Amino acid sequence: MIGTVYKSTGSWYVVKAPTGVFYKCRAKGRLRLANFKSTNPIAVGDLVDFELEMKNDEMTGVISLIHDRQNYIVRKSVNLSKQTHIIASNIDQAILIITINNPVTMTSFIDRFLVTAEAYHIEAILLFNKIDSYDKQAQLEADKLKMCYENIGYQCLDVSAKNSINIDKVKTLMIGKVSMFSGHSGVGKSTLVNVIDPNLNLRTAVISEQHQQGQHTTTFAEMFDLEFDAQIIDTPGIRGFGIVDMEPDEISDYFPEMQALKSQCKFNNCLHKDEPHCAIKKAVQNADIVESRYHSYLQILERDQSNYRNDIWPS
Repeated sequence: MIGTVYKSTGSWYVVKAPTGVFYKCRAKGRLRLANFKSTNPIAVGDLVDFELEMKNDEMTGVISLIHDRQNYIVRKSVNLSKQTHIIASNIDQAILIITINNPVTMTSFIDRFLVTAEAYHIEAILLFNKIDSYDKQAQLEADKLKMCYENIGYQCLDVSAKNSINIDKVKTLMIGKVSMFSGHSGVGKSTLVNVIDPNLNLRTAVISEQHQQGQHTTTFAEMFDLEFDAQIIDTPGIRGFGIVDMEPDEISDYFPEMQALKSQCKFNNCLHKDEPHCAIKKAVQNADIVESRYHSYLQILERDQSNYRNDIWPS
């Protein structure tokens, strides 16, 4: 039987059969060894073969095969830099929830997310949440950040889960698609999802006053069927987004504004760091490429796995 993984808890998986029935499943034997090294070889969104069995008076399933993935979002943990984690697979679009403050979403986090989406050919959309709480300075920062990414070609949208601002526009973007929602803990992701479809009633929590960080209310990634012909993958809040399996000379390909100019560099193997006659560095100097984006590129190039304390806003 073929089904889709809707939830992964590490050892057990919830799989939806073509009949619409959900089954609790486990992986068969050494299935984990057939996949690349990851903390979760079976991910939400995976299409799998599974067989039903009766065990302890309960009908459960055994997953025997993972079908080839159309795409996936994978990250390297900051604290466990040798470990990779597949956030979700077979995604139509990746939606990143951003907040200017309470908590702050730094540019390098955004850029690492976008680079990974570009690498796996997944459309990325940026939602700027909590606009109802912006003061004048926060609004200026949000406008500057949105302009940065809109000029590159990314779709950006102001939203407020609290006041239901632009929720209809978000829903329109999701119709007929599998959308993965991601972001730091505390950006209001679960609250936003609840506003999009109140029937889900996902658990939410308040921001830590001491650290201005969110508390993890989503423990495992999970897919939901929404009432308006859409599917959403809700993911746990993440603090860092480490890049996985990218060669130095290909990283600039995943920055659209750099990819458009790199052929103008004098050297074909230019890494846009120390080489002379570099079109990318010239564009940064001329403000044609935003400084924060180039800063993120250098961090990724140097495999900086810090906590991103040196992030800067677009200038």
